[in-house]
Amino acid sequence: MEALGVGRNLWHRGAPWHHQRQGHWLLLVLLLGASALALATLALGPVAMAPDRVIAALLGHGTPIETAIIWHLRLPRLLLGIAVGVSLALAGAALQGVLRNPLADPGLIGVSGGASLGAVAVIVLSGRIGIALPAALQSWLLPAAAFLGAGVVIGIVFTLARRHGETSVATLILAGVAMNAITGAAIGALIYVSDDDQLRDFTFWTMGALGGADWPLVLVVIGLTTLSAPVLISQARALDLLQLGERAAFHAGLGVEQAKRCTALATAIAVGAVTSAAGPIGFIGLVAPHLVRLIQGPRHGILLPASMLMGVCLALAADLVVRLVVPPAEPPLGLATSLVGGPFFLWLLLKDRGGRPGGGDHA
Repeated sequence: MEALGVGRNLWHRGAPWHHQRQGHWLLLVLLLGASALALATLALGPVAMAPDRVIAALLGHGTPIETAIIWHLRLPRLLLGIAVGVSLALAGAALQGVLRNPLADPGLIGVSGGASLGAVAVIVLSGRIGIALPAALQSWLLPAAAFLGAGVVIGIVFTLARRHGETSVATLILAGVAMNAITGAAIGALIYVSDDDQLRDFTFWTMGALGGADWPLVLVVIGLTTLSAPVLISQARALDLLQLGERAAFHAGLGVEQAKRCTALATAIAVGAVTSAAGPIGFIGLVAPHLVRLIQGPRHGILLPASMLMGVCLALAADLVVRLVVPPAEPPLGLATSLVGGPFFLWLLLKDRGGRPGGGDHA
């Protein structure tokens, strides 16, 4: 079984807790943290509300202003933030398991780039595309395009990486780098032909934010997240077996290529959905699984649900920071996650400078 350089060394680094009971305690702590952040998201803002008033507004017993703030502004934003955290963290944890490298995230193999290309195409070409669609389908156009872009890219990179019946991890990563360059060039071409209004919409979208959440789009994103999340969590045993190497996993009875295709499809749905609604938000898919792995270890039965809750905590905490740091102005959410995630990623690399660089290949 090959060495995977920095990522492999980090993967096997010991965690302080190994018992199943402690894993359940971690899930409980993260659930309580996510619940507290959800309540804070509903209560805090330019118009602060006490928790009892939040509950009254949710039940329809608040004042008209309170009810409007909760139901039309903060609740859609909260649900989108939950979807972002769940989708990106689960996709990151699943891809790290498939690639056997905990430094991977959905952007590494071009998934985020493909989703961004699909969404930007709708932003720039919506006047030509959306006009031909019934009104009931127009809310699906952006997430559908983002999913299609993510699905096409992930299909291409997995096809290119497949050789002799197995998927080469090193080739998968290199193909992802190439696809990121291609999708970046295509996005640049769309920007070149866009008008001023489209360019402004694109600029704000690329920074990542939850402030544009509205019910039609949020319901679509929640639906796609609800579809993809159980699929990714169900791959826990397959991802555990893949850590032994693909040949060992195959001899243990795992349908290796089927597990990879299932993970790839669910990842494309998850990342495409949230990218279309919130824009490209980096590093949650990297940081959340890695924090859980440092605490709990690499077993995916706990890692996947704990990463999901950790992702929700990170997304909601970052959104609270950008909402409260310089009110009433609101810096983009993507800037906040990148300011934290970028140094965290560099810290991971510097922490293991003694490891051999490289991504490795299939076992």
